[in-house]
Amino acid sequence: MGRGSTSASRTRSTLGWKLAAEVNGWAPEGLLDSYHTERHPVAADVLDTTRAQVELQSLDPGAQAVRRLVAELMDFEDVNRYLIEKITAIGIRYDFGGDHPLVGRRLRDLELKQGRLYELMRGGRGLLLDQTGRLTVAGWADRVDHVIDNNEKPDAPAVLLRPDGHVAWVGQDQQDLLSHLPKWFSAAVN
Repeated sequence: MGRGSTSASRTRSTLGWKLAAEVNGWAPEGLLDSYHTERHPVAADVLDTTRAQVELQSLDPGAQAVRRLVAELMDFEDVNRYLIEKITAIGIRYDFGGDHPLVGRRLRDLELKQGRLYELMRGGRGLLLDQTGRLTVAGWADRVDHVIDNNEKPDAPAVLLRPDGHVAWVGQDQQDLLSHLPKWFSAAVN
């Protein structure tokens, strides 16, 4: 029910930037191999969700009873949000490590002073969204854009976004940022 196209476009986005990094010679070792690790569990979940949707469409009495129960459960906001995130694949969270709840999630499109976040990311580059104004991506400026914006969204001092919009790092410490940039964007260029 609409999930396939959303998931397929995310697959292309996740794979696309990694292939581009490889072709352009700046992919860190193992970046392209990380595609399988990230996307295989998502594909298994899409398959399970699709199978569940097919079962719910059955005319069998048991499936109809489950469909009525699910419809009742959708009256609860948390259940409804969960199902929407599941069907649209917006709830995907890759395991990048880190404790912040944004790490590994795709950041939603935000209105920033410079324009919409997704518009700013059209070039296929990483992006540091910095509310502190104290951070820098010097050495990675050919691969990562730096946007200083203090609109208090997201609820984090700064987020490093991969080109596919997934949050790779959250924080405010320059040294910590410098330890994460090479993982996604290879070594700094002087």
